Amino acid sequence: MRFSNRLDFLKYDQRDPDPWLALYLDRSIQLDDEAKAAMLLSMRSKSRQFLLPVVRPLARLAMIVIQLIKIVVPNRFTSSRLLHRLIYWGLKYFVSPEANFLIVRHLHIGSEILAFIASNVPGVKTELHRLRPRNLEDLLDDFFLKHDLNLFNFVIQLNGQLRERGGEVEPPAQIDFDCITDGPFPIEEFPCRWTNAIDAQTAIEIYTPLYQLFLTDNDFWRASNSLQLDETVALYVARILNESHHLGLLNNKHPIVPLSTLAAGFRLMLHGLAAETLHATLREQKRRSMRQTSR
Repeated sequence: MRFSNRLDFLKYDQRDPDPWLALYLDRSIQLDDEAKAAMLLSMRSKSRQFLLPVVRPLARLAMIVIQLIKIVVPNRFTSSRLLHRLIYWGLKYFVSPEANFLIVRHLHIGSEILAFIASNVPGVKTELHRLRPRNLEDLLDDFFLKHDLNLFNFVIQLNGQLRERGGEVEPPAQIDFDCITDGPFPIEEFPCRWTNAIDAQTAIEIYTPLYQLFLTDNDFWRASNSLQLDETVALYVARILNESHHLGLLNNKHPIVPLSTLAAGFRLMLHGLAAETLHATLREQKRRSMRQTSR
């Protein structure tokens, strides 16, 4: 699964420089090479160029209609199992391999970032769902719902235990990077039929109204508001590392004042980028720590 090889066709022409080539070659932001290549392939696709502008307003209109319906029958159509089956079916037959790669990879990254924080706050014990999907079939076990539950349960468990003993998240004497993977995740190849052409952002816009329809109001609002925890999680990491320069890359900020659910699709893309940059920062810190130890 080498997405970076698929960008080899990008050529440099000084009279007509390719913006995607510029973004790929730029190293000002830390990102995994394969994740960055997959993201750029998804962003530059015909699907995002032509399908997204049509899908986005229709998806937001659907969300408004669903919200009105839920005022009358708030939990009539809820079924997390059906939701995850629809997501799985769509990912398998219509979403591009690079988009599927980013989606499945994101669950690994989220698990590792939370594990990193927990392992570097002494005395804290967290009980979370283990989310390490190897393929699309693994997602059928309510993985997306569990991903949102993990975030809020983690914040509650971490801060509840810290409050009990009057502690804070602070730099440990020795930072533990064991839970951060330095290399590819154990992810299988994804379907690559002619129908697998929808980019990540368009797929997310399509799935957001389905989320709203098939989840309870509590589950949907929690899923949307979980995007506002990017800053919270990054602040925990910054306190452990005792540096905060990477906080400038965050866009989903201010969890106490959540944004409208209508923008959840775009905010989810920002959430994915923030998670990738944070994980890449931890991976680089791990490499730096290993170099210092080997001297």
